[in-house]
Amino acid sequence: MTRVRPGWLVALCAGVLTVSAWLPWLTTSADGGGRASAIGGTAGAMTLPAGFGAGQLIVLLTSTLLVAGAMTARGLSAKWAAVVALVNSLLLGALTALYYHLHVGEGVTLGYGFYIAAVSIAGAVAFSVWSLIATRN
Repeated sequence: MTRVRPGWLVALCAGVLTVSAWLPWLTTSADGGGRASAIGGTAGAMTLPAGFGAGQLIVLLTSTLLVAGAMTARGLSAKWAAVVALVNSLLLGALTALYYHLHVGEGVTLGYGFYIAAVSIAGAVAFSVWSLIATRN
C-alpha cells in the first residue's frame, strides 16, 4: 500500500497560489472600475505603486515553496525541506496580510484571486505541518 505524501499537496497549493497571482486581487468601482493582480498588472482606473512590491515577492516565494514541497515528497532532505516549506508558507501568509494592509482601503475591495490565494496559503501551512510530522517518523 502506498502512503500519502503531503509534500505533493504543498506543491499543489503553491501551484494554485502561482496561478492566483495573475487573477484580480483588488477591484474598484471608482472612475469606471478597475482591477489589479498581485504581480502588478492593472486594468481600468486601478493604479499600484511602481517597482518591486509585496505581490512580486509572494510570487517569488511561491516558487521556493513549490520546490520545498516537491523535495519533501521525494524524500530529498525531507526534514529540512519540510521546515523550509512551513517557514515559507507562514511568510507567504504574512506577505499576503501586508499586501492587504497596503492596498485595500476606501474604494478598493478584494477580488476573487485574493481569496483563492488565502485558501491556498492556509492549505500550504496545514500540509507543511503534516509534512513535518510525517518526516519525523
